[in-house]
Amino acid sequence: MFQFKEILSVSLILFSVIDILGSIPIIIDLRKKAGHIQSEKATLVAGIIMVVFLFLGESILGLLGLDVASFAVAGSIILFILGMEMILGRDFFRSHESEASSSSIVPLAFPLIAGAGTMTTILSLRAEYSVNNILVGIFLNLVFVYLVLKSSNWIEQKIGKGGYNVLRKVFGVILIAIAVKLFKNNFLVF
Repeated sequence: MFQFKEILSVSLILFSVIDILGSIPIIIDLRKKAGHIQSEKATLVAGIIMVVFLFLGESILGLLGLDVASFAVAGSIILFILGMEMILGRDFFRSHESEASSSSIVPLAFPLIAGAGTMTTILSLRAEYSVNNILVGIFLNLVFVYLVLKSSNWIEQKIGKGGYNVLRKVFGVILIAIAVKLFKNNFLVF
């Protein structure tokens, strides 16, 4: 039922896609603009989005006339671009100023933590791994997300700007590799 190897694989894949460590500069900026981050609320909403998409994602896509492979290919392109953003330090996706001043739900829970890349990855993981192991992987990532959100001030002081840049580049390469794998595995389905 629960397999350690699957849980570890799912957890590491989601960890790379969610990239909460690479998002620390964004989290710190949001905290400075909003005054504080509601860590519990953001984590809970992101978790609900991920679990709902795990169980209803295919049905939602079916209502829209889409299949999982098409969604996964589209998501892999988004992941690839996000990885390129992280490596090159360029913003391809721009957010509006009003988004940064909103609550911890938008843009923190969605789309930063549980965005299109995460949802695509969850659907792709469902095709390869047991639902129970995916749920455990989601839970482990949410615990880590919560800890990072709660300790973002401390992390900011310890890692420094150079540390942020290194983390973003490393996770950018990992994200591109995941995007290529998702694309390769799902493009051949067409």
